[in-house]
Amino acid sequence: MKIIFYTHPSFLGHKSMPRFTNMLAKGMAIRGHEVEVWSPSGIFAKLSKSSSLIKYLGYIDQLLIFPFQAKLKLKRKDEALHVLTDHALGPWMSFIKKRKHVVHCHDFIAQKAAVNKIEDLKIGSLGRYYQNLIKKGYSKAHNFISVSETTRKDLHLFKPETLKNSQVVYNGLNQNFKPSESIAFLRRQLEQKLNISLSNGFLFHIGNNEWYKNRTGVINLYVYWRNSNKHSKPLIMVGPKPTKDLIALKEASGFSKDILFLDNIADDLVKDLYSAATLLIFPSYTEGFGWPIAEAMASGCPVITTAEAPMTEVGGKAAFYIPKRPYKQSEQNEWLKVGAKEIEKVVSLSLEERKKVISLGVHNSKRFDSKQALDSIENIYKSCYSKNYENPSCSRSNGS
Repeated sequence: MKIIFYTHPSFLGHKSMPRFTNMLAKGMAIRGHEVEVWSPSGIFAKLSKSSSLIKYLGYIDQLLIFPFQAKLKLKRKDEALHVLTDHALGPWMSFIKKRKHVVHCHDFIAQKAAVNKIEDLKIGSLGRYYQNLIKKGYSKAHNFISVSETTRKDLHLFKPETLKNSQVVYNGLNQNFKPSESIAFLRRQLEQKLNISLSNGFLFHIGNNEWYKNRTGVINLYVYWRNSNKHSKPLIMVGPKPTKDLIALKEASGFSKDILFLDNIADDLVKDLYSAATLLIFPSYTEGFGWPIAEAMASGCPVITTAEAPMTEVGGKAAFYIPKRPYKQSEQNEWLKVGAKEIEKVVSLSLEERKKVISLGVHNSKRFDSKQALDSIENIYKSCYSKNYENPSCSRSNGS
């Protein structure tokens, strides 16, 4: 079977989506399929070094240049299965809608924001127009794979009609995460690399600067916990360079020497941080899946996250939960109090209690096995590829 994967252009600087596409492409190639990965080259985006200009020039590449190039290439291609690795690539359905296809869905956060379904999050007219283009695109598709039940429910909310084939396949961990054999030794190594004391452990967060990752909430929780207890464990936050607001929050915290931002670091260092951390604190407002929850658990790191789907879907009974951060300022203090109490609970676990928590987390993470995920995805691909495209739904099943 020939499979053409369509993915986001590299000039956007995405991290998780290239890993996801790479996992799919490698996984299908290993299984004997002929694989190609298509993406805009960035003819216009390369004309500027300004990140804001790259974004807007990139629209020309993605919405005009690439579709034209793809149509020309498809005239010379044999029959293939066309896979959009993200429903946000929906505008490209215009040239594959009559071909055998599958669309992967990750999260509908931007889609919901565009129709005012997310409190306190407003997007501009251009953003709403672009999200509408995306919706019009994926609405032409028939076959979908969502990364969680939450994502599938959102898909059905935006596309309630003609959803004959909508299935769930949980993300498989696309790297080898495992608990450290010697946390003390690993922490000493990290101390030398990062020049910060980690012998007593540390709190960890990983995520970008998007509002829903709640990075400000992470710092606020940490500061409240530090002021309420005698522990002196530092906080390490991995992601893109912090915003000015995050830097200001750190500087005003009273614990600026104990808060460390790390950006553009190697995957191996990320894995070491997971394995060496006392806990992962992951209080997102929402997610499409929540990779860090599964990654941390597979690494032997306890997790505190938000008691909302899909975080609860991924964390199961192995995670510790706190309420979603309230939007009203008057309710913030109670949230901080509850969150700090949960942090203290995890930090204060006895050795035996911690071992049980870690064991439960490792066991839970096995649900997100990359081989099993790829096997399930391959079966869906095969079904879609083999069906007569007069009736393009490759299955009538809505099960996972």
